[in-house]
Amino acid sequence: MTARVAVVVGNPKPASRTLDAATYLAAELSGQAPDLVVDLATLGAGLLDWGDPEVDDLVRQVSRAGLVVVASPTYKATYTGLLKLFLDRFAPQRGTGLRGTAVPLMLGAGPGHALAPEFTLRPVLAEIGAPVSLRGLYVLDSAYDDPSAYAEWLATARPVARALLDSAAGVPS
Repeated sequence: MTARVAVVVGNPKPASRTLDAATYLAAELSGQAPDLVVDLATLGAGLLDWGDPEVDDLVRQVSRAGLVVVASPTYKATYTGLLKLFLDRFAPQRGTGLRGTAVPLMLGAGPGHALAPEFTLRPVLAEIGAPVSLRGLYVLDSAYDDPSAYAEWLATARPVARALLDSAAGVPS
């Protein structure tokens, strides 16, 4: 049995390049298709309703995943407000913190924001309880569908992610 793998995408456009990149990254890290894909753009006003049962259920499911790829396009040197709305729902003190390893992924138009995953997304993921054991990844949006854009990062991250997933699933090393 393997730990669950989830993808959360904060691009305001449904079925975006960010979604494709995050799904690809999750599969490459885990060796399997993600068990859960949350495209926040499809949730609409439910993200603004703190009593919305669908969003509450998604928060519970994501909080239990062993690996969560959290992805956003880079907007004004940080992640989107849409992603922030979702991440604000996680509260470790209420049992809905992220428990699995979180992987920050951001796409952007140029190299000037390459540190955004480390300096903007990683801290909020750690704040909501996630171990952020892998360094964040920044991919140029013009190369989101080019496996070579991920290759160097994956060479070091993949074995670590798989070991963490095995550990989360209780598989002996």
